[in-house]
Amino acid sequence: MVEVTGIVGVGQRGGVDMPWGPLAIYGHFGLDLTGASGGIIRVDDIEITDATEFFLRDLMDWVDVRDYGALGNGSTDDHAAFEAADAAANGREVLVPAGTYRLNDSVTFQNRVRFQGNVTMPDDKILALTKNYDLPAYIDAFDDEELAFKKAYQALLNNSGHESLDLGGRLIAVRAPIDMHAAVANKSTFKQRRYIRNGQFSIVPGANWDTEVFTSSATYSPSNSKTLTGVANVATIPVGSLIEGNGVGREIYVRSKNVGSQSITLSAPLYDAAGTQVFTFRRFKYILDFSGFDQISKFSMSNVDLQCSGDCSAILLPPSGTGFQLRDCFITSPKDRGISSHGEGDQGMMIDRCQFLSAESPLLVDNRVSIGLNANGNDVKIRNNRVVHFKHFAILGGSSSIILGNHIFQGDSGPVGPRDAGIVLTRTNNRATITGNYICDCSVVWANEHDEAPGFSSEFSFSGLSITGNVFLSQSTAPWFNFITVQPHGGGHFINGLAVTGNTFRLIDGSIDRVEGIDTSFANMDFNRFQNITFANNTFSNVNEGVANPLVIDHNEASEQSVWDVELAPKLPFKAWVQCVESVVHAGAIRDTGGAVYYGVPYYQGKQGPNKDRVRLNWEKPVKGTVTMRVRIDDPI
Repeated sequence: MVEVTGIVGVGQRGGVDMPWGPLAIYGHFGLDLTGASGGIIRVDDIEITDATEFFLRDLMDWVDVRDYGALGNGSTDDHAAFEAADAAANGREVLVPAGTYRLNDSVTFQNRVRFQGNVTMPDDKILALTKNYDLPAYIDAFDDEELAFKKAYQALLNNSGHESLDLGGRLIAVRAPIDMHAAVANKSTFKQRRYIRNGQFSIVPGANWDTEVFTSSATYSPSNSKTLTGVANVATIPVGSLIEGNGVGREIYVRSKNVGSQSITLSAPLYDAAGTQVFTFRRFKYILDFSGFDQISKFSMSNVDLQCSGDCSAILLPPSGTGFQLRDCFITSPKDRGISSHGEGDQGMMIDRCQFLSAESPLLVDNRVSIGLNANGNDVKIRNNRVVHFKHFAILGGSSSIILGNHIFQGDSGPVGPRDAGIVLTRTNNRATITGNYICDCSVVWANEHDEAPGFSSEFSFSGLSITGNVFLSQSTAPWFNFITVQPHGGGHFINGLAVTGNTFRLIDGSIDRVEGIDTSFANMDFNRFQNITFANNTFSNVNEGVANPLVIDHNEASEQSVWDVELAPKLPFKAWVQCVESVVHAGAIRDTGGAVYYGVPYYQGKQGPNKDRVRLNWEKPVKGTVTMRVRIDDPI
C-alpha cells in the first residue's frame, strides 16, 4: 500500500513541491507509473484538496512576495516579483518574509509593506513606499539606519505622493558625512516643499569626521571680487572649504571651482587681499552636506536633533536656494560650525525655536572657534532660539535680517576678561532689525569685512540698522568692552541710519566704560557726515557713561561770561562730534552783571574743542545762569 501526496503552490518556497505561477487557471493531475512490467495496480481513490488559503492567502489581508516568484536569496533579481505582489495586493498589505531580496530596478509600492526580510539595490534605484512612508519602514527594509535614511530621502525628492519624511523618533547612527546629493544623484535642483522631522542623528566617531586642511598660493583682484585665480592645486581643494588668509573676512567659503582655469569662486569678496598669497582651506565635515546640489529651495527640518559630539559640524547648505527652514531643532556640540552657507542657499532662511549648544562651554571665550551659523543672502529670519557658548552665534552678510527673541549667552567661568561678538553684521547698508533678544556676555558688531573696496565710495555707508527692546547683560567683563561696536574696514565711512532705543544695558559685577564704540583697528569714521541716529530711552546699569542722541543736558554757568563752553564728550554716542544744537532754553532766569534778568538768546558753534565734542554759546553780553540744551551728533535731515 503506497500513499502518494503532493502540494501545489504559486511560490517556490519551503513546503511547496510543485510551484505554479500566479496566473494558472486550472491544472491536470496524473500519476506516472514506473517499474517492472506485469505488476498489478489498484487505485482506490484520488483526492485533491484545495489548500490555497494556506499559501496564496486570498482570504488574508496581505500577500506574500514569494507567492509571486521572489526568492530572497540575495542574488536573484526579485523586483518583478515585488511589483507583481503589489499589483495583486489591491489594498492589502505586502509581506516581505525573512531573506535578502535583490532589487536591480526601482520599485514603487502602492500598498503598505511589512518587512521581515531585507532588500538590497543599486544606489541610483528608488524604493518608494507610498502608503507607509517613514524612516522606520526603510530601516526595516535595509537593516541599516544610515542607508535607510539616504534611500528614504531619495524617495522624498522623487515621489510627489509625500512631502515630509517622518524619522519616527529614531536615532540614526551616522558613520560618515551624508552627501545629500549623492543620495539623490538624479537631481541637481529641487524647488518643491519638502521637510524632515522627528528624529535624531548621532555620529559614530572616527577619521571620517577629521577636518581636511589644504594650502595653496592664489591671486586675488578686487576687480574680480569673488574669484581666486592661479590656484595651483585647485583640484584637491573641496567645495565648501573655509578660506583663511590676510585680508579675508570671517566665514568666506569656496562656493565652486574650475579645475581647467585653476580658479575658485568665493562666497563673498575679500576686503584686503589684493595680490598673491598663500591661503589656507579648511573643509569641515558635516552630518548633512547639501553642497553637491546646484539649488535646493523650500526645504525644512523640524524636531530634529543633530548630535555632533564635538567631532563634526551639523549642516552645510546648498550653494543656491530660498526658504530653508530649521525649526524646533537641536544643534548639539558642533566641533566647528552649526549651519554653514558657502553660497546663497540661505536666501530667506528661517531659523526658529532651535537650540544651538556649543561643545566649547569649558573654554575661555578667547579660545573658542565654533560658530553657530552664517548667511550670505538677504531676508534671513532668526527667531526665538537659545544659543550657548559659541565664539560667535551668527555672521550675517545680507540685508533685511530679522533677529528676534533669541537668548544668546557666551560667557565663561574665567576671571574678568574680554567678550566676543554674538552677532556680526557684515553689510554696511544693513536694514536689519535686532529686537527683543537677551544678549548675554557678547556684543553686536557691525562691520564691512565682506567688501572688496572697504573704503567709502558713494555707497550708503553704515545705514539702516535698528536695535530695539533688547536686554544686554554681562559679567566678569573687561571695562573697555562695548555691547555695540561699529568696525569699518576702510576709511571715509559714516553712520547714516541707526536706531538704538528701549534697550537695557547692565553689568552684574564691575562696570564698563560705555555700551557703544567704534573699532578703529582698520580705519576711523567720518563724524562730520553722521546722520539719522537715534540713541534714546535706554537704561544703563553699572555703565560709567550713559549716552543719548539727541542728548538733553543742563549747563550751569556760575559767573557772567559772554562765551559759554559746554563740555558734552562723555554723553555723546561713539565719542562723536557735536553737529548741531536743536534748542537752547533758559532753565530759570539768566542774569547779567548787574543782576538783571536777561531775555536774549545765544547763537551756538558746534564741533568745538580739540575733539570737536563741545558747544560754544555766544551771548550778546556777559551773563550767568542755567540752560537746557538739546544737541545732536548728526545733521538734521
